[in-house]
Amino acid sequence: MPPFSSLLLFTYAPIYTQTIRFSSTFSSQSKHQNRVHRTYSLIFQDITIFNIYTMTNSVANLALLGFCILQVMSFLVPQANARAFLVFGDSLVDNGNNDFLATTARADNYPYGIDFPTHRPTGRFSNGLNIPDLISEHLGQESPMPYLSPMLKKDKLLRGANFASAGIGILNDTGIQFLNIIRITKQLEYFEQYKVRVSGLVGEEEMNRLVNGALVLITLGGNDFVNNYYLVPFSARSRQFSLPDYVVFIISEYRKVLRKMYDLGARRVLVTGTGPMGCVPAELAQRSRNGECATELQRAASLYNPQLVQMITDLNNEVGSSAFIAANTQQMHMDFISDPQAYGFVTSKVACCGQGPYNGIGLCTPLSNLCPNRDLFAFWDPFHPSEKASRIIAQQILNGSPEYMHPMNLSTILTVDSMT
Repeated sequence: MPPFSSLLLFTYAPIYTQTIRFSSTFSSQSKHQNRVHRTYSLIFQDITIFNIYTMTNSVANLALLGFCILQVMSFLVPQANARAFLVFGDSLVDNGNNDFLATTARADNYPYGIDFPTHRPTGRFSNGLNIPDLISEHLGQESPMPYLSPMLKKDKLLRGANFASAGIGILNDTGIQFLNIIRITKQLEYFEQYKVRVSGLVGEEEMNRLVNGALVLITLGGNDFVNNYYLVPFSARSRQFSLPDYVVFIISEYRKVLRKMYDLGARRVLVTGTGPMGCVPAELAQRSRNGECATELQRAASLYNPQLVQMITDLNNEVGSSAFIAANTQQMHMDFISDPQAYGFVTSKVACCGQGPYNGIGLCTPLSNLCPNRDLFAFWDPFHPSEKASRIIAQQILNGSPEYMHPMNLSTILTVDSMT
């Protein structure tokens, strides 16, 4: 609790008049605390509250004084006023969790973050901001911090958390080559832990209100193809399943993840599909002869994304509300991949940072080719969109038609929720 400018001195000898004064500011506090403090300052500043002539003989005065102090302290407990934002998923939405892990799936070196406000790597797989940052920007609040960050505490917890981890998928065997990553089952365990931590700050009732009212974003699925089924020829999963059967399997597993999120209290969940996986520079470099998108990965996306939308529709019917919102990120990407010049890009085939054909081989490192103007490239590195491309996607999430957002876009969600 922040210190008062005046001390309350309690003695057992007869005393005369004690005046409680409140300073105009506290050394460190939230906006809510400032607002409450100013209210109490107006009421109590320079006013003699208690005239206690013989403290030892005035039990009623002692009780009243204690009651007033407890009331002030209760207002100074952090309150969850802004809408919390919770993020789950893979490298498309990870903003630094993997920096705290012993893994090869990291974006902690130059030139990652070259266009971020600090011009330093942040753990985001981007030249600058990623989609959670851009949604937060629209909400008018700071982007949620990585859950593993030691700085995520107190009022920062009330703004939400980012649980995402590069390399993961729907399945726990996806991304095994990256070693120590936060698989989706573990992300959900951290979500439960997050609820306990928030409850310790604001109480269980307020915690439930915060989680039920939170905006949730989850991005999964792409790695289950590029870093599992198609990772190597004759992979274990490709020997176990035909592609159509594999899609059915991972959709059924994803349904369990989403249902678990709902059971944990999530009520507004944006679920993104996969992008056009066969069109990213990494796949063009490995599978394309003349720059055409890789047929088999495009077939996987065309099977997966419609079934994801249908699963979300079924799940909404099951829970009796539009708790889950499907974002057609495949079409959002294809718009600027098919006609990059219409969106101000010079290319949608070559990554800004990389090496080899299409700059699609290996990782983005300090030794990689680096384009001078990132805004001219749809892809930042072999797999991930540039900040400018992410802004196009974020705008469709916010304002897109039913072709892009089903059953409604984020702006509609925010309007509807503001009226309840």
